[in-house]
Amino acid sequence: MTMQTHPTGATRTTGQRGKTMLVRHADVLVTMDGERREVRDGGLYIEDHRIVAVGRTAELPDTADEILDMSGHLVIPGLVNTHHHMYQSLTRAIPAAQNAELFGWLTNLYRVWANLTPEMIEISTLTAMAELLLSGCTTSSDHLYIYPNGSRLDDSIVAARRIGMRFHASRGSMSVGQKDGGLPPDSVVESEADILKDTQRLIEAYHDEGRYAMLRVVVAPCSPFSVSRDLMRESAALARHYGVSLHTHLAENVNDIAYSREKFGMTPAEYAEDLGWIGRDVWHAHCVQLDDAGIGLFARTGTGVAHCPCSNMRLASGIAPVKKMRLAGVPVGLGVDGSASNDGAQMIAEVRQALLLQRVGFGPDAMTAREALEIATLGGAKVLNRDDIGALAPGMAADFVSFDLRQPLFAGALHDPVAALVFCAPSQVSTSVIGGKIVVKDGVLTTVDLGPVIERHNRLAKSLYESAA
Repeated sequence: MTMQTHPTGATRTTGQRGKTMLVRHADVLVTMDGERREVRDGGLYIEDHRIVAVGRTAELPDTADEILDMSGHLVIPGLVNTHHHMYQSLTRAIPAAQNAELFGWLTNLYRVWANLTPEMIEISTLTAMAELLLSGCTTSSDHLYIYPNGSRLDDSIVAARRIGMRFHASRGSMSVGQKDGGLPPDSVVESEADILKDTQRLIEAYHDEGRYAMLRVVVAPCSPFSVSRDLMRESAALARHYGVSLHTHLAENVNDIAYSREKFGMTPAEYAEDLGWIGRDVWHAHCVQLDDAGIGLFARTGTGVAHCPCSNMRLASGIAPVKKMRLAGVPVGLGVDGSASNDGAQMIAEVRQALLLQRVGFGPDAMTAREALEIATLGGAKVLNRDDIGALAPGMAADFVSFDLRQPLFAGALHDPVAALVFCAPSQVSTSVIGGKIVVKDGVLTTVDLGPVIERHNRLAKSLYESAA
């Protein structure tokens, strides 16, 4: 057995070669590596689930078990979605929630979600993941915090394994109902003992802490206005005992701030610190109204933020100070949020929206196209506490996507294809590879027959809506 060095300097053990893939002749390959290289006529050499070599096509081996010709394509690392509620794809554009801010929106939808079933969770997750995959996402978290009628997080996990997405399954929870001063109706909350017991079960059954893990479990009480102090603290202790990440909503809008001050006598960031919900193993969704002290706290402690621009605009929550966060050193990733507060799960569209919204709020130099793309790749990886995704470099997971630059929407912009991907109208991917396996080929999912899934999804959505009418 000998060691072989590739032209890029990467090494591998010969005699134990797995399935190989050669990606070659990409018009531009965006690495997001330490040097932020953009390689013309670029390519990748992959063994099994990991990247072995990156560079110009001429520098790579010329044979492999599978060869993908990327002529006319832009290749980038797979995008990372750091916040979602996939079950909400069943309740897009519900009339009663079309024109409400966060608390009113939730109040109108809780009564609909109370009728969710296990099949609805699985099918809605498949649908949401399909939409994500076709729009450039290869790794996604999902925050499932409502479990009526026998629904379990396992239902989402089944869908992720079926479709082939790299998945951070967040065991959400709500324990404080309306009778105790919370926002959700009492019919959809759980006892805190049951929440902690089930969360432990899920971690022990599914969590993979290894490098290149396809499935990790996250501890994720829903929000400060739907769980108790005790549950927040106990959840943090449980997560740290098992070495898993923590996630919740925080500082989403001005009502969120007012609730925190009235209920706890603190800002949301102060409340998070008081509960031990800061650190590199924690990320918070939204943080639209995070103040300067909160930004400083998050920067000092490495606490992450999932920025969800479309949802923040849809619910009129405000413009998150992403530029200020990043300048301070806060890890920031991108999230599409739930499909009932965004009404879509188009990841590359979210990248574009992040760029545009920062410019509306803070000026034309608030964010560049490459910065927006970096937030959606390296930023998301850091927020999820991973160092094996988000970039194309030797030793990283073989997660990448390609976009066909020969489409009309890119015409006239090929002097800078990378900027074109963000500035021009959102495109669907041509190819998506996760862990060295092709999940989208020529713009079509290879792992599931999407037609019957969408048909079933629409029937379930109709019955869910009618059940609450």
